[in-house]
Amino acid sequence: MKYSDMLRNSKQVIGMIHVPALPGTPTSTLSPKEIIGHCLTEARLYKDTGVHAVAIENMHDIPYLNKSVGPEVVAIMSNIGYEIKNSTGMICGIQILAAANKEALAAAHASGLDFIRSEGFVYTHIADEGIINSDAGELLRYRKMIGAADVSIFTDIKKKHSSHSITGDTSLLETAKAAEFFLSDGVVLSGNTTGDAPVLSEIEPVFRTINLPVLIGSGINENNIEKYFSHAAGFIVGSYFKKNGLWSNGIDRQRVNSFMKRFNSLGG
Repeated sequence: MKYSDMLRNSKQVIGMIHVPALPGTPTSTLSPKEIIGHCLTEARLYKDTGVHAVAIENMHDIPYLNKSVGPEVVAIMSNIGYEIKNSTGMICGIQILAAANKEALAAAHASGLDFIRSEGFVYTHIADEGIINSDAGELLRYRKMIGAADVSIFTDIKKKHSSHSITGDTSLLETAKAAEFFLSDGVVLSGNTTGDAPVLSEIEPVFRTINLPVLIGSGINENNIEKYFSHAAGFIVGSYFKKNGLWSNGIDRQRVNSFMKRFNSLGG
């Protein structure tokens, strides 16, 4: 079953694996083998603690390129996804920063992954990497061309860490409707920055109106999961699962266990 269809029937927690800096990036120190081993360890921890799915993201590759990552990035991200999928059997997704959506889709298809997280699917915004233009038409044609119809594409709406002044006269709901019209498999709603939750009153119209799975993409924790629980289908959790709640740290098993206990108590 396609993962976006699964989300229509069951709520899911997606644990983030922030891949160590990849070879060729400014802060890289590890070999490909060491990077893959690190990511496998984190995926197994998530599986052991009952997290439903994982997503890999090259978040340590700062500063990010704008849709122009090299083949070395695509190759190792594909390998990481393949090893996680085949070692753990978990649902696994991928995002390649920044806005390297075709590359992420190619990696997902090659390694048997279930979804990608795409930024810049509809409308233009300005990120710290520069101007990110929409690519829905190009991306979905590419998915069709390579035969990757089973890979769900979840799309960020008014993405965090970005200026949306260009589209200031277009509401969050209208942006989500555009993503639905352009055949997104699900929309991702987030706060302004990593670790910030979206404002519930601002995103409720999206929950009520569009007929797509809605995922919360930032700021979910043990203390606020209850108020978002009934609205969203998926909860992407990164920073909160890390030691001291800092995205760049390793995963804190106790935090994950405590969160999943709370999540399951709500009927998850």
